[in-house]
Amino acid sequence: MVHFDFTYSDLEYFLLIFVRITSFVFVIPFFSMNAVPRRVRAGLALFLTILLYGVMMPHEEIVYHTVLQYALIVTKEFATGILLGLGVSMCMSIVSLAGTIADMEVGFSMVSNLDPATRSQTTITGSIYQYMFLLIMIITGMYEYIIGALAESYTLIPVNGAVFHGDKLLNAMLGFLSEYVKIGFQISLPVFAAILLLDVVLGIMAKVSPQMNMFAVGLQLKVFAGLFVVMFTIYLIPAMSDLVFTEVKKITVSFVEAMMS
Repeated sequence: MVHFDFTYSDLEYFLLIFVRITSFVFVIPFFSMNAVPRRVRAGLALFLTILLYGVMMPHEEIVYHTVLQYALIVTKEFATGILLGLGVSMCMSIVSLAGTIADMEVGFSMVSNLDPATRSQTTITGSIYQYMFLLIMIITGMYEYIIGALAESYTLIPVNGAVFHGDKLLNAMLGFLSEYVKIGFQISLPVFAAILLLDVVLGIMAKVSPQMNMFAVGLQLKVFAGLFVVMFTIYLIPAMSDLVFTEVKKITVSFVEAMMS
């Protein structure tokens, strides 16, 4: 007969694990979308909590003396999960930046729409890139790494073991911002280069043949050239996704190191 004891201290420890995982799940891409019901997110968080709790047994007892101290521990676990999930979410925003840069060159930046899934204003190409990258993330099993990183965080940052180093977090954010702009521009570079070359050609033609209305002709040519380049380079998206996924790993490691004691 199997005897299983579940004391009050075990319940407190279980709830702390649940808080970190829940805040993480509600922030990461795909699960943070409105299309995913809150019950599904909460159910996934509870399922992962049960799995990790079983792996982490036995555990050290959480020491506190007042309810306020326990509330501070809960807040610390909540902030830890938010930071880990925010790193993944910020990396996925690189794709939206690339689409925005491409649409600014083509002329689609004025045609922004409200994405009901992310509750934000996005451009046409930005939405295409974003959903294709999400699809690649699911197909390639990148979520296995994300969930694995969350589980590994309990080894590096145990429950009530997070120490928030402001300087390390700031350095991680600044390093990410530089990569954010660089990778976003690299993804949109084919469209940017094609439109720049087209602008040079139109400028030369305007000097050679001033009677032609290059403004009206240029708008149509930019749309055609931009769509052609986007369709022609669509097969490069898996290679582009490697840049984003590499940045996901880097920012996750940076945030974990910034919270280690």
